[in-house]
Amino acid sequence: MSTQTYSQASVIGHGTVMAPWPRVEAPAHRIGDDREALAVARELAAEFAPGAAARDRERRLPFAELDRYSQSGLWGVSIPREYGGAGVSYATLAEATAIVSAADPAIGQIPQNHYYMVEALRLDGSEAQKRFFFGRVLDGDRFGNAFTEVGTRTILDLKTRVRAEGGRLRLDGRKYYSTGAIFAHWVPVVAFNEANQFVIAFVRRDAAGVTLIDDWTCMGQRTTASGSAVLDNVQLEAADVVLHQASFDRPTPMGPVAQILHAAVDTGIARAALADTVHFVRNYTRPWIDSGQEHGYEDLYTIAMVGDLQMRVHAADALLERAGRAIDRAAAAPDADSVAEASVAVAEAKALSTEVALLAANKLFELAGTRATLDEYNLHRHWRNARAHTVHDPVRWKFHAIGNYVLNGIKPPRHGAV
Repeated sequence: MSTQTYSQASVIGHGTVMAPWPRVEAPAHRIGDDREALAVARELAAEFAPGAAARDRERRLPFAELDRYSQSGLWGVSIPREYGGAGVSYATLAEATAIVSAADPAIGQIPQNHYYMVEALRLDGSEAQKRFFFGRVLDGDRFGNAFTEVGTRTILDLKTRVRAEGGRLRLDGRKYYSTGAIFAHWVPVVAFNEANQFVIAFVRRDAAGVTLIDDWTCMGQRTTASGSAVLDNVQLEAADVVLHQASFDRPTPMGPVAQILHAAVDTGIARAALADTVHFVRNYTRPWIDSGQEHGYEDLYTIAMVGDLQMRVHAADALLERAGRAIDRAAAAPDADSVAEASVAVAEAKALSTEVALLAANKLFELAGTRATLDEYNLHRHWRNARAHTVHDPVRWKFHAIGNYVLNGIKPPRHGAV
């Protein structure tokens, strides 16, 4: 891999063309099982949480934190045991993501597409591709993504193409929402091949023709750097390409795996917003003049609302775990029924985590009071992050998928957004 480095400036300007980030030479830690994965996630969360507000305020991209994250071994935990990974359950993968996201949801979101790519390789990679790429990940390599384009009719309409040319393959296109690409060693690109099938081209970050631009200006999730990826006459070998269409032509847990990680990020945001509400009310909030209390935390209505929020966050936690178990069952015995059950269970988790993240972020200010709105605390990042991330795909269609399945027995469509 390239040894070029980024500028050491703490803040990266919008529109900056980013040079490759160097690989850490030491191999990543190998996590052994589910229990260790969750313990490592909690350790990382304790490290990442203190700087989260400042990183958001200054838009300081988390290069060092991402190195720490992938070197911890967590980015390799979903790799099957037969290839050297921990093969953790999807329930564990979701919970580890929620734990990290409660500390910093931008950091929690960045490996979502990495895990997606690991799953895509597990399902449809050749034996040689699995051994090569899984080995790279276990050593510490990170996958980014270049999936979505702007200006097309739907998210599944792509202009990016892989074409045969002179005995090799050529990749051309332009992407946006490329979360993780700037921090990655590999940029997997979703494109159509000449047969109009979805493929994933695994492109080295430092390959000729790859340009990543930090033009992400979203109000929330500000440090995911989910900007543009430009692919201009990128040369590929056949071994770099996976037929992704196959993951949806047959029943697989590909879609539920993608979606549960988004639900985990939102669940983490909800946990963090509630925790900051409790901290602020306990330490700063004054009682209302009609309450007759000495402290804000003694207000009867505040107590009741915090209890209600806690219950709803716990409900989101429970649905997230339940959805993870459903994916585990579908992965073990994939068929139309098990995959549909997993998709619906994940849709339930995604719908509730969306509502709870927004509710908790909003109630924070109602219960904590005016002082909590001051920029010095940057508590509004919870609402900004929740609002930005929860529009990743429309939650109203989650309710439709759930209701249509329960009421009419109609299975959800198979694609990466269900």
